[in-house]
Amino acid sequence: MEESLIYPLPNRAWIDVNVNALRRNALALTERTGLPLIPMIKADAYGVGAAGVVRSLEPLEPMAYGVASVEEGEILRHLGIARPIIVFTPILEADYPRADSADLTPSLGDAASIRAWSAYAKPYQLAIDTGMNRAGLPWRDVASAREAVRLSPPAGAFTHFHSAELENGSAELQVERFFQAIDALGVDIPFLHADNSAAAARGLDGRGRWGAVRPGLFLYGVGAATGIQPEPVVSLRARVVDIRWVEAGDTVSYDAVYTAPQRERIATATIGYGDGYPRSLSDKATALVNGARVRQRGLVTMDMTMFDVTSVPCEIGDVVTLWGEKGGPELTVQGVARSAGMSPYELLTGLAPRLQRRFNEV
Repeated sequence: MEESLIYPLPNRAWIDVNVNALRRNALALTERTGLPLIPMIKADAYGVGAAGVVRSLEPLEPMAYGVASVEEGEILRHLGIARPIIVFTPILEADYPRADSADLTPSLGDAASIRAWSAYAKPYQLAIDTGMNRAGLPWRDVASAREAVRLSPPAGAFTHFHSAELENGSAELQVERFFQAIDALGVDIPFLHADNSAAAARGLDGRGRWGAVRPGLFLYGVGAATGIQPEPVVSLRARVVDIRWVEAGDTVSYDAVYTAPQRERIATATIGYGDGYPRSLSDKATALVNGARVRQRGLVTMDMTMFDVTSVPCEIGDVVTLWGEKGGPELTVQGVARSAGMSPYELLTGLAPRLQRRFNEV
């Protein structure tokens, strides 16, 4: 049976998180940009596990953390995080008391919201939309909020790139629009930020005016096509719980979509779409068993997935790596996502809570 990786392993399925790689990815962006960090911890730290991620990043002393909801901010406060926490998704006025109680910094994008939040006498971030057309004060319409901003100046202002990974000029256009909007407001806002992972990795020019970098996916080991590349951080693993021989003509899994063309040795791993291993990978994915690549067979089921281990040493209890590495070959998050017809964001954030997160300093 395969030796355990670092510590005694769970008996079903789990995620291994390389803490040192996570930190090195963060440091790579600070070195690239010369800016402090606002790590994005939304969606349970992109599925990786918010509690473990913030505890891993705290020694780096980030400027703040970014979340998507009041609830996510409250979780970080319950973990003992004292740094500023910015809620980057708009919140309703009904949630202002909770945001105030948890000492969260909301993102506001219209005059009415700014006036309502001013009653709490707490900082906010001004969101300016420069082309995403999702949320924020439209860059063409900053005059509508000029008076509210003048009376209650924000602690900072930001925009969000829609295609920072593409070198098509769109990000540069958004930068131009952002500074036009800031100048049109006529209010001194000393803290400005925009760079997400892709923009920071590319070294996108911000005229020397950015005050922080806001990495998300790069931290967790996924990079854009250009610029510096992150180290892999997340490995998804499961156990082999059944091994059997099937004969030529036998079928595997639901709907009998796979028929063995010859005698094959099939191993069942304790992971499925209930854990976030996509059903769309059915009969086209590969995994790693004892350092060798093996093919997935039949439909991925809710709790179990089958692999052809005919030519690979494999026993009950061995570890199957669905993505990541173990001392040799590697299956990247990008590659698995591509096979599944998904984005890496979907793949990571789809990881289920029932998967144990193991944060290892390796």
